[in-house]
Amino acid sequence: MFIHFLLAMLPIIWLIIALSGLKMAGHVACPIALIITVIEALFLWKQKIIDVLTGGLEGFAMAIWPICLVIVAAVFTYNLVVHTKNMELIKKMLTSVSRDKRVLVLIIAWGFGGFMEGMAGFGTAVAIPAGILCGLGFEPIFAATVCLVANTTPVAFGSIGIPTVTAANVTGFSPHMTASYVVLQLAIMVILVPFLVVFITGKHEGAKGIGDYKEILFITLMSGLSFLVPQYLTAKFVGAELPAVIGSVCSMAVTIILAKVMLKGKASKFDVEIEDNDDTTMTVKDAFVAWSPFILVLLFLLLTSTLVPAIHDPLSAIKSNVPIYSGEGASPYTFTWVSTPGVLILIAAFIGGLIQGCPVGEIFVVLGKTVIQMFKTIITIMAVLATAKIMGYSGMTQSIADFIVRVTGSFYPLVAPLIGSIGTFVTGSTTSSSVLFSKLQASTGAELNINQIWLVAANTVGSTAGKIISPQSIAVATAATATVGKESEILTKVIKYFVLFVIIYGLVCYFGVKLI
Repeated sequence: MFIHFLLAMLPIIWLIIALSGLKMAGHVACPIALIITVIEALFLWKQKIIDVLTGGLEGFAMAIWPICLVIVAAVFTYNLVVHTKNMELIKKMLTSVSRDKRVLVLIIAWGFGGFMEGMAGFGTAVAIPAGILCGLGFEPIFAATVCLVANTTPVAFGSIGIPTVTAANVTGFSPHMTASYVVLQLAIMVILVPFLVVFITGKHEGAKGIGDYKEILFITLMSGLSFLVPQYLTAKFVGAELPAVIGSVCSMAVTIILAKVMLKGKASKFDVEIEDNDDTTMTVKDAFVAWSPFILVLLFLLLTSTLVPAIHDPLSAIKSNVPIYSGEGASPYTFTWVSTPGVLILIAAFIGGLIQGCPVGEIFVVLGKTVIQMFKTIITIMAVLATAKIMGYSGMTQSIADFIVRVTGSFYPLVAPLIGSIGTFVTGSTTSSSVLFSKLQASTGAELNINQIWLVAANTVGSTAGKIISPQSIAVATAATATVGKESEILTKVIKYFVLFVIIYGLVCYFGVKLI
């Protein structure tokens, strides 16, 4: 069984070694992982060649639509705002709240990123905030790193709660109870993540010790608490759809207010360097024009979400169900043509570009350059998703989980989040992790006579940690910050945070299950 486990882990082991040890670019390492997976699926897991090929093809389809579409659209939106020079106005507005880089990271990576995750997901919470941070003058590798760390706890309720809702639906448990348990297990990290992003920022900017953070500690604490409390109340009394959205909005509001009050007129060595030569007064119209692509993105995502069924339902019906995978248990792959974040972001960007006075021809030029810029990223994501599909359909992913369950026994709650993180590492999706392992978590809970919903929640919670080191997430980060080819450098920086998340989640799950 151990040999079976090691062989199933081989594509994952290869990716870790290739990206962190060999410093290999993602668009090179991931296709090799795909080749390894294909060979193992054919000759060790005895999957039919047609099933391997169609499974990989389904992965390619998912990679292109909707994931690569979303990423291209998000980066295109940012590139267009830079092209029209409205990023300078956005920079001016953001720095009017505070010039302190630590505050800006809290607002953009943590608050706004959490909001984008809650509304859209699919990489937008990394791509757009990371792009904005680069526009503010942050070093690209840093921007990618801090956004990956920030885009963790909100992921459990990403895309209007889909990962948690899916976990509940797969197991038949109450969505409200599942969502409440998810928030309880996330609580420590919801408080800790703002401190992590602030300390990462401070260290990058030359902070010498805790004394360099004293003026920001209370703001950071409240940024986390103002996210956690509304998130829990929303999960408990409203459901799993809105906790990240409500929590992030509250967190941004509290962070901005406290920064304006507590740091007003205070300069520090962490301030963004900006030119003060521009004395022109910015009107409300100027602000709207500058932010128009992002405002339209949020408006379109909100109006087409499940919160507005009158719009969501007919648009969601515009879809095609295409049979791709040929193996046992196959179901058609659904292409949603309009009500998908990538299409909505593209439309918003085009309209926003026109509002900003950009000719249609120039908009298409920016789009073309963005697609070229994203070429290596697209290769990476296609290889990752094909690998994930083949591993899942062949039984390799299940073999990994079964081994972990078998060897841990009564200590299983310690590693329950780890299984969820493996699901996200492989697939790049917390929702996919819920589909893969929620039933396994529930059945293991029944076998060990411990709370099943708690373990199902632990899977979703653990999957948020896997997001940090998922090749798909890192590919999004490098694309947004123009650092394609430096995936290994980013993975080396973030893997320690992944370990921290998994350990804390494991301890919370293990001791928490004894208390509920």
